[in-house]
Amino acid sequence: NCGMCKKMKRKHRNVCGDLICMSLVRFQPQQGIGRPSVYHAVMVIFLEFFAWGLLTTPMLTVLHETFPQHTFLMNGLIQGVKGLLSFMSAPLIGALSDVWGRRSFLLITVFFTCAPIPLMRLSPWWYFAMISMSGAFSVTFSVIFAYVADVTDERERSTAYGLVSATFAASLVTSPAIGAYLSAWYGDNLVVLLATLIALADICFILLAVPESLPDKMRPNTWGAPISWEYADPFASLRKVGQDPTVLLICITVFLSYLPEAGQYSSFFLYLRQVINFSSTTIAVFIGVVGILSIIAQTLLLTLLMRTMGTKNTVLLGLGFQILQLAWYGLGSEPWMMWAAGAVAAMSSITFPAVSALVSQSADADKQGVVQGMITGIRGLCNGLGPALYGFVFFLFNVNINTMDPIQGEYDIDPLPLHSPTERALIPGPPFLLGSCTVVVAFIVALFIPEKTPSSLDEESPPAASDEDVEPLLHDSCV
Repeated sequence: NCGMCKKMKRKHRNVCGDLICMSLVRFQPQQGIGRPSVYHAVMVIFLEFFAWGLLTTPMLTVLHETFPQHTFLMNGLIQGVKGLLSFMSAPLIGALSDVWGRRSFLLITVFFTCAPIPLMRLSPWWYFAMISMSGAFSVTFSVIFAYVADVTDERERSTAYGLVSATFAASLVTSPAIGAYLSAWYGDNLVVLLATLIALADICFILLAVPESLPDKMRPNTWGAPISWEYADPFASLRKVGQDPTVLLICITVFLSYLPEAGQYSSFFLYLRQVINFSSTTIAVFIGVVGILSIIAQTLLLTLLMRTMGTKNTVLLGLGFQILQLAWYGLGSEPWMMWAAGAVAAMSSITFPAVSALVSQSADADKQGVVQGMITGIRGLCNGLGPALYGFVFFLFNVNINTMDPIQGEYDIDPLPLHSPTERALIPGPPFLLGSCTVVVAFIVALFIPEKTPSSLDEESPPAASDEDVEPLLHDSCV
């Protein structure tokens, strides 16, 4: 019976600060299936990246056919523009989702991220143009993490984030191999069609099955509050980096370590295809093996290391693995070296979860969102700069091969190349070697990061939340 309820009835919403009104919101019929949970977020992520994983083989072919002279450079520019647009738009979409809800923005981000898929075989130029422009909406992870934060207790949030990240890795374990197999037997058109159908299934899942998560954790004035453009500024979090020396050291470590990782992710499979001469099926198997090892590293190994070595030492160990794998990729010229370095790269995947845990320990309880926003902003900036830097270095050192074996007919998974380049460069992968040097600097910076002792963490731990607000999925210790 308050004035806010009467005012908001015009917008078909009953929201105010009164406890009874909040209970009415909680028990209103919601769209979707069941209560909002981590399961919904996991399924959305799995379907989206499974669809893109299927296109690993066809995309390498289309990229080289479209830009035969400067494949690496154009790949870096395309991914760089996409990353920079994501960096610019992520805070705005996050601020809008805080006011208007997660579900609608999940639908928007997934739709525009997957929109270029059907254009791969119709018009390659439009396909790559759409990939670049879709970066403005390719921030599904930001909305998914906000969705998870709405439905989980603060103590269990890192576990839920790890589950979402592991799902992302799991979606890439089998999809590239399936895509390579279907491409070899039935052609690229079938793979593109299948990826399009899976993307449509993801959109339908959001429309029909995903409930809105925001009302359950809503503040009294959320729906009526205006959007804060300060939070929508992508550089706002970066300007706050220097206010805390510990956070500054962590942010420098993240920037120097994630910059080569972002560049590596954008060009590595193309590098295996054109320079090391891996077949399409071999690349798919490589992705699957490294993906499985990464899942093991981010779950079992990470938990063991965090308990025995501590958070900071786990970060240093992950950075050490990253230095080794980047140097091995940069100097290695034989296929077996790529497989060995891939195993080391899987072990280096523990770095970012450990950094996230270190950030949560270093920041005050009421500043977790601000500090995590700084880390997310720096990673978004690296997603734009890294691919462009790698593409430019490849172009600068003239690392390009203008002939590429056809995809059709490659059924073997023999890691040995079908043929060797006529000339072996002294440093086959200059960007990877450069990246290892930046991670060395990150390792040195990380040495100076102070780490809180377990006793201080226990003293500052927040009070336990009620069972009503804890996501039931995370009560199971096996998760």
